[in-house]
Amino acid sequence: MTGRFVEVADRVHVLREPLLQVNVTLVVGDGAALLVDTLSTAGQARDLAAAAREVTPHPWIVVNTHHHFDHCFGNATLAADPPRPVYAHALAAVALRERPDELRRAAYEEIREERPELAAELADTELLAPTHTVHTETVLDVGGRRVVLRHPGHGHTDADLVVHVPDADVLVAGDLVEQGGPPAFEESYPLQWPDAVADLLRLTTPATVVVPGHGDPVDVEFVRAQHAQLVRQAWLIRAGHTGNAPPERVAADSPFGARPGLIAAHRGYAELNGTA
Repeated sequence: MTGRFVEVADRVHVLREPLLQVNVTLVVGDGAALLVDTLSTAGQARDLAAAAREVTPHPWIVVNTHHHFDHCFGNATLAADPPRPVYAHALAAVALRERPDELRRAAYEEIREERPELAAELADTELLAPTHTVHTETVLDVGGRRVVLRHPGHGHTDADLVVHVPDADVLVAGDLVEQGGPPAFEESYPLQWPDAVADLLRLTTPATVVVPGHGDPVDVEFVRAQHAQLVRQAWLIRAGHTGNAPPERVAADSPFGARPGLIAAHRGYAELNGTA
């Protein structure tokens, strides 16, 4: 089972999937709802649908915060029958539509050693590409509630979306903000990531509830602290590159630890070399 939804603000509910600590957000309006992210497999998505139905009978539309497997591989279960709109950044939509085999293979390789049963499910998961694309910003009406989908720039990927629910003062940040572990830099743009987080911070107030991609909901001070760490990481990468330091030296000083820092350094050097 994937767990149950918990209300974190007015008619905004968060479910944390226990295996990978992925957050799904359910926004409920008058006669309509919105699901942010769809988890990893058809089985997880079926459990997610049942959990959502405990909260609301309303039809939902779907938003993918990005194209990584744990946030969108449940699309086909949650949005294909009956057909429902699925929103994502344009580049995430292209990835899911044009490179499904590549995404499945990458997901399998990422998880197979740690969770072989999940990896086997991922290898056979049917992928559903988004039907509606976002480039910079799109505003939705979810049962009378204004919900803003915004691409704040390159960060965790080149296709991140944040979901802002102004009337509830909630910001769903996807993997641009992480509480359950260090940020994941494998497909990232670490030199631009601080600017993306600065952009989403402009949508917040001192009381905003921020839902990270993984882990517990956080406050704005947590996001500001992680932003400062990302700024330091970017500075270390630039300084190391200028001084021709090996990425391992940059990683040794990373605020996120040596392993994430090494991945960030390689990605940042690729940015500076024009190969990212």
